[in-house]
Amino acid sequence: MAAPGRSREPSGLETGEAQRRRGGGRRSTRSAIGRGSQASRAPSPARWPGGARPLQAAAGPAAPEGLSYCRSQASGKVISGEEHFSSKKCLAWFYEYAGPDEVVGPEGMEKFCEDIGVEPENIIMLVLAWKLEAESMGFFTKEEWLKGMTSLQCDCTEKLQSKFDFLRSQLNDISSFKNIYRYAFDFARDKDQRSLDIDTAKSMLALLLGRTWPLFPVFYQYLEQSKYRVMNKDQWYNVLEFSRTVHADLSNYDEDGAWPVLLDEFVEWQKVRQAS
Repeated sequence: MAAPGRSREPSGLETGEAQRRRGGGRRSTRSAIGRGSQASRAPSPARWPGGARPLQAAAGPAAPEGLSYCRSQASGKVISGEEHFSSKKCLAWFYEYAGPDEVVGPEGMEKFCEDIGVEPENIIMLVLAWKLEAESMGFFTKEEWLKGMTSLQCDCTEKLQSKFDFLRSQLNDISSFKNIYRYAFDFARDKDQRSLDIDTAKSMLALLLGRTWPLFPVFYQYLEQSKYRVMNKDQWYNVLEFSRTVHADLSNYDEDGAWPVLLDEFVEWQKVRQAS
């Protein structure tokens, strides 16, 4: 739940499978921020069944009592977004959420999402991770935070919130969206695997294409019943190309094109369904 008095940015599309799979460990959330990909992992601290888990205090240098890094101590007013960026404030802001290993992990990430008023499943969190060039889902390192927030000129919650429209706009730019989509593959996969497990792939595709690709619900059904247990990078890249170039009725699909077998089989499966 959002903190009292805060409004949450509406969540991105989350599938039933994504809601079911609650991961833990090094990559404990699986959404735009991340969710665990293996059933053996513990429930995600960011989305415990039945409600959010109580937050633990973030470790690291503590902020002086009563100080919010983006507000005037004298007046309590939110400072202007035009005020100069401060690396010192940005670092102090990071330590509000970082653990003893100087990484924002699941507990800190949950608090961060609550503070900025965004659900972890919201695609805006994926865009932010892309801007920070975050390597692992559910975690921001100090280096990633400082480099990314410096590029965004954000050193506090209010300044980041003022950038939400800009972050959303990246999804409407064809080139930027393609980069975000490609980034999502490596961001979401287990680093000891070359492919995405199919449940993670379905969840990420729902987040990225669920609201814009008319055939996505059908493609999701196909993946649900298919033999595929993983999706490799070539397949992942081609799904985006397919969604952009092939008509919803599949009338312009080239069977002799260089599409992956996964998509050939999807088209065949869908045509059989249409004919029945």
